[in-house]
Amino acid sequence: MISKRGNIDVKFVESNANANTYDERLDYMLQFVINNPSSLIIASEVYLSGFDYDNMEQASHFSEFAIEKLLETTKDQIVVFSAIRKIDNDFVNQAIVINQHKICHIQEKAKLFKLGNEDKYFKAGKTDCIVPFEINGLKIGILICFELRFKELWKQLEGCDIVVVPAKWGKPRELHFKVLSNALAIMNQCFVAAHSSGDETMTNMSSIYSPNGEKVDNIDLREITKIRRYIVME
Repeated sequence: MISKRGNIDVKFVESNANANTYDERLDYMLQFVINNPSSLIIASEVYLSGFDYDNMEQASHFSEFAIEKLLETTKDQIVVFSAIRKIDNDFVNQAIVINQHKICHIQEKAKLFKLGNEDKYFKAGKTDCIVPFEINGLKIGILICFELRFKELWKQLEGCDIVVVPAKWGKPRELHFKVLSNALAIMNQCFVAAHSSGDETMTNMSSIYSPNGEKVDNIDLREITKIRRYIVME
């Protein structure tokens, strides 16, 4: 079981060249969850369907099916992903967190990327829903892709142990993704787990940044206590 007491093994659901359809991506993700029984598992933004604007109804229906399958499969893991869902006749890009067969947190993307036409297809969520939440004493926050650019949202996630950033970040701005993720970890004195994947136009990056600004392989929660005692921000 993942908790505040120990180190946390982080696994990223990487793009699989052999998983091109919705069903193939779901099968791959389910097997990934089964094979990583005690990990924080992060999939990239709308991993299961991509931004399939021509088939939004189909994508949203599949998301409901996928969520049920992930609920059946997820035990001790904490699984974080985003999916296209339909709520009150509007499509949203919703982050979903599953643990112990339950949805522990949902959060609609509030800052839509106009350069990618997201505002034409999705209803924006509310920024005041971007808040820390707890699982087994672990305080987690989520920023979905473009939201990473908004410093006022960083402040809303102060006190988190981990901020997860599922993204599909454009490759021409790859440096921005790295710098902003690292800066957020330093500023909020927390770990940031940032994951972007997609086709050749997207940044393909899976990184964990420590509160000290270092790129690390996994999360040692003792580092948060050390840095917050060493550099007091009050």
